[in-house]
Amino acid sequence: MTAESIQVENVVASSDIGQELDLETLSGDLGATDYDPDNFPGLVYRMHDPKAAALIFRSGKVVCTGANSVDDVTTALNHVFDELRKLGVDVVASPEIEIQNIVSSGDLDHTLNLNAIAIGLGLESVEYEPEQFPGLVYRLDDPDVVALLFGSGKLVITGGTQLDDAEKALVNIEDRLNDLGLLS
Repeated sequence: MTAESIQVENVVASSDIGQELDLETLSGDLGATDYDPDNFPGLVYRMHDPKAAALIFRSGKVVCTGANSVDDVTTALNHVFDELRKLGVDVVASPEIEIQNIVSSGDLDHTLNLNAIAIGLGLESVEYEPEQFPGLVYRLDDPDVVALLFGSGKLVITGGTQLDDAEKALVNIEDRLNDLGLLS
C-alpha cells in the first residue's frame, strides 16, 4: 500500500466568532438550515460547494464537518463567516480554524487474519470483539490515532489532526504487521 491510496473521508474543524448568536433569527435568515433546539442545541447549516455542514452554536462556536479536505473545510467556514457578516454579525477578519479530526480510509491490499493481529499487536493497544464489531481497533501512540482494520484489508484511520498522520499510521501498521509476518 502506498500513501497515495489514502483517501480523506471527513475533516472536522472548529472556530469561534467570539460572540453569542441568536440561532432562532439566524435559522430564518440563513436558509438551508435545520434548527430544532429540542433535539440538538446548534443550528445546522448545509453547504453544497464544498459539500460540508456547519454546526453553529449560540456561544459563537462553529464546527464544520463533512468536508473532504482541509482546503474545503477552510472554504466552508469562510463562507459561513461571510454569510454571517452579510447578516450584520461582527466576525473578525480571519477567525482561527483548528482541525479537530481527520478521518481517512485505505486498503492494505492483503486479507488480514484479525485474530493473529490482535495477539501480535498486544492486547494493551487492541480491541477486537468480532461478535460486537467486525473490525479490530488499534490505538497507536505515534501518531496518536486510532485505526480500524478489517479482514478485507481495508482500514479507517481517525483522530489525526495533520494530513500526514494517516500516512505515518499506515507506515507504522504495515511495518508492525510485516515484522510479525502477518502481511504476506
